[in-house]
Amino acid sequence: MSVILQEEKKGSVEFQVFCFTNKIRRLSSHLELHKKDYSSQRGLRKILGKRQRLLAYFLIKNRIRYNELISQLNIRAIKNVNLNNYSL
Repeated sequence: MSVILQEEKKGSVEFQVFCFTNKIRRLSSHLELHKKDYSSQRGLRKILGKRQRLLAYFLIKNRIRYNELISQLNIRAIKNVNLNNYSL
């Protein structure tokens, strides 16, 4: 993660996934206390979807850096990638 911050490439896929992961962790801890906060639940689902789409794109474009990223952020790998959505 420190490598990502040192690069200062805020438009890179790694940085965006890093930011989404931080938001997801903050919202998850918030929802543990406020179980009926449905607006936050919806926001969490939207961010999870954005991160999943970015990770699917990154998996197709650069598998090695994808594997490094998910190990650094301690997140699970995505299960299914639809190759029809991406032109290589």
